[in-house]
Amino acid sequence: MMARYTILPYWKSLVLVLTPIVFCFIPINWDTSASRCGYVIVIMAIYWMTEALPLAVTALIPVFAFPLLGILDTGSVCVVYMKETNMMFLGGLTVAIAVEHCNLHRRIALRVILLIGQSPRRLMAGFMLTTMFLSMWISNTATTAMMVPIVDAILAELYAGQSDEEETGTEIADLSIHLPHQSQMDLVPAEDTQNSHRVCGDKEAGTSWINMNEVVTEPQHDSRSSNMNKTAVNHDDFSKAAKLDLDTTTAKSVGEDVNEPPSNQIKMYNGATEQNNLEETARLNTSTAMNNKPYSVDEPKGSLVTCVSTEPPPLGLRQKKANRSDKYSIEKDLKVVLLMSVMYAADIGGTGIITGTGPNIFFKGFLEDTYSEPTGINFLSWMLFNVPGMLLCVFLAWLWLQLYFSGRLCGQRKLIRNPSAEREKAVKQLILSKYQELGWITFQEIVVLTLFIILVLLWLFRAPEFIPGWSKLFEDKFGVDVGAATPVMLIVFLLFALPAKLDFWCFRKPGDPEPERVNNNSCLSWKVVQEKIPWGVVLLLGGGFAMAEGAKKSGLSEWLGESLRYLKNFDGVYIVMIVTFSTAMLTEVASNSATASILLPVLNELAINIQVNPIYLMLPATVCCSYAFMLPVATPPNAIVFGAANMRTTQMMYSGIVMNIICIIVINVMINTLGVYMFDLKNVPLWVNSTIPHST
Repeated sequence: MMARYTILPYWKSLVLVLTPIVFCFIPINWDTSASRCGYVIVIMAIYWMTEALPLAVTALIPVFAFPLLGILDTGSVCVVYMKETNMMFLGGLTVAIAVEHCNLHRRIALRVILLIGQSPRRLMAGFMLTTMFLSMWISNTATTAMMVPIVDAILAELYAGQSDEEETGTEIADLSIHLPHQSQMDLVPAEDTQNSHRVCGDKEAGTSWINMNEVVTEPQHDSRSSNMNKTAVNHDDFSKAAKLDLDTTTAKSVGEDVNEPPSNQIKMYNGATEQNNLEETARLNTSTAMNNKPYSVDEPKGSLVTCVSTEPPPLGLRQKKANRSDKYSIEKDLKVVLLMSVMYAADIGGTGIITGTGPNIFFKGFLEDTYSEPTGINFLSWMLFNVPGMLLCVFLAWLWLQLYFSGRLCGQRKLIRNPSAEREKAVKQLILSKYQELGWITFQEIVVLTLFIILVLLWLFRAPEFIPGWSKLFEDKFGVDVGAATPVMLIVFLLFALPAKLDFWCFRKPGDPEPERVNNNSCLSWKVVQEKIPWGVVLLLGGGFAMAEGAKKSGLSEWLGESLRYLKNFDGVYIVMIVTFSTAMLTEVASNSATASILLPVLNELAINIQVNPIYLMLPATVCCSYAFMLPVATPPNAIVFGAANMRTTQMMYSGIVMNIICIIVINVMINTLGVYMFDLKNVPLWVNSTIPHST
C-alpha cells in the first residue's frame, strides 16, 4: 500500500520513460520506415492521451525523431509547422482576440440575452444561442469564461429574496462560498458574485440545533467591526462570518455535492469539534446547561461562536430550514443546468465554421496537402453543411437538459422552476443596466465589427466553386493561388494599423486636450495578442501535420489502409457509425486536435481502400472530435464549468453520454442526407486520383 502511494506522484515520469522502452520492439522487429514512423506515432499518441508532457511539447517530437530515425529530413519536418492553414488559424485567432479586446462580444451577449427573455428556459436558450454564435468565431474557452460570471450574476438576481421571506416574513442567512474562476468579464463586483455560490448548512438528523438569533462574533481588527463587542448579530453579519469558517471547516472540494455533507464533516459546538457523534453532542449540551453559559467568550477572534440548545426548535423553524434547503438546492441545480448549457453550446459551436476548432483546420489542411485538385471543402460549403447540424444539436441539447432536470427521469424532483414575475423584471433590469453601462458603441468596436464582417465575406466568396471567386481574378492575372490565409492576414494588419479613437488632427474637437501618445492608439496591440494567443495550439496543429506527413511519406498510412480493407464488406452507413462513435469516445480522453491528427490520415487510406469518398469518413470524424461532453478534462469549457458549478463528475457523465449519443446520431443523419447531396458521397470522386501517396 505504501509503495503504491510512493509511486503514484511519479506516474507521469514513469509513462515518459517506459513508453519508448515498452514499444521499442516495433522498430527492432520490423526495420522499415513505416514501422519507425509508427513507433513515433504510438509514443506521441500515449503522451497526448496521458499528458505526460505538455501537448505542445509532445507535438515537437517529430522535429528530432523523424530525422534521427530516417523518416524525413529536418527541413521537410519543420516546414509543415507553419503551413498556410496554420497561418489562417493564427489570423483567425488574432481577429477573435480583437473582438474580445474591444468588448464587442460582451455587447452581443448581453443584447441577445436581453431580447430572448428572463425565465429559466428562455435564459437557457439565450445563453446557448449566444455561446454558440460566439464560439463559432472566437475561442470556446474565452466564450465560456465570459459567460460564467453572467450566469452567476443573473442567477443571483433571479432568486434573490425568494426564500422563507415570502412565506414566513423572515429573512434567511446567505451562506456562500466564492469559487474563483478565470473570466474575461466581470459582470458584477466580487462580493455580489459570491452570493451566487450558495451552500446549505448541515441538516443531518439527530444533531443539535443552532439558534441563529444567538450567533455572536468576536470583534475584528478592521474598521467595519471595531464597534462590535460579543453582541448578537443579524443574519447578514452571520452570513459574512460564516464565510470565514466555511473555507476551513466545511469547504467542499470541486465536484462534491454541497447539499450532502461528507461523513467526516466536523461540526463546531462552543469551540469543540466532533464527527457526527451524537453522544458527544448531548454531553456538550448538558455541560452548557449546567454551567449556564450561553456562549463561550474565549473563542479566537474571527471565529464563529454558536449557542447550543438541548431542545429541538419549534415546527415552524424546522419547516423554514427545510424550505431553505430546498431553495438552495434548486438554485444550485439551476446553476448546473445553465452552465452545462453554456458548455454544450461552446463545444458544439466550434463545428459551425472551418476555423472554429483545430480539427476543422487540420481536416482542411490535410485535404489540400494530400490532393492537388479541389475537393469541394471550403469555407462556404463547410458552413452550409455544418451550421444546420450545429443548430439542431444545440436545440436538442436545450430539450435534453430540460428533460433531464425536469424531474420526469428516474423519479427525480423538479429542478427547473419559474421565479416570480418581480424577479424576472429584476433580472431584465440587471441585464439592461449592464448593457447600458457599455455606453454607445465606440469607434473601436465599429472598426473591429466592420473588419470582421469583411473577413467573413472574403472567406465565403474566395473560391465558392458554384461561381468564380475573387481569388480567380488574381490567378488569371498573375498566375498565383490566393489562399484563405491572405485575407485574414490583411485584416490583422489593418487591426494594428487603424486607430481605436478619433482624437487626432481634424477629428479632435476644439478645446479638447492633446491626447497622450505614450500608448499605441491602434485597435489591437501586440502585447494583447502575445498574451492571449494560444501558441500551444498552433504547435499542436503543426505536430499533427508533421505526423501526417511522416505517415504518408513512410508508407504507414497506406499500410494501415490495406490492413483495414476487410471493412469493405460492411455498408458505408455502419462504418460511419463506428468511426463517429470511436472518435467521440477517444476525444474524451485526448485532445481534439490530437485525435484528428491520429485518425484522419488512417481514415483517408481506409476510404481509398474500400472505395468510398474520403470525405464520407473524414468529415463526420472531424466534427465528432468536438463532441466531448462527458469528462471535465475533455475540453477547457468542460473544466471551467465543472469548477464554477461545483458539480459532481457523475452528474456531468450521465448527462454528457446522452448528449454524445444525440450528437453522433445527428452527424450520421446529416452526412447520409445533406452530405450525400452536397458532396456526392455515393461515388468515388475523380480528385482521389490527383495525388497518390507512395512509400519512400
